Amino acid sequence: MNEWLSQRADALAAETGVSRELLELPPADIERLLELAGFAAHESGARTNAPLLCYLVGLSHGAAKGLEELDRIVRSTS
Repeated sequence: MNEWLSQRADALAAETGVSRELLELPPADIERLLELAGFAAHESGARTNAPLLCYLVGLSHGAAKGLEELDRIVRSTS
């Protein structure tokens, strides 16, 4: 993650009690999330859906679904 995002992850971990390791974004996850955001913006025609879809994916990720599977689910509804 870049420095700006890493600092925000540090703050979130400190204030919420969520493990900092859980908030680490590996390069493959970053790429997939950016692709999902692009998909949401283009598929829906509204850029505002990109961060909202990523938030929904994040909430769903907490339900023990892998990012790859969540990506498949989101794209299969098109």
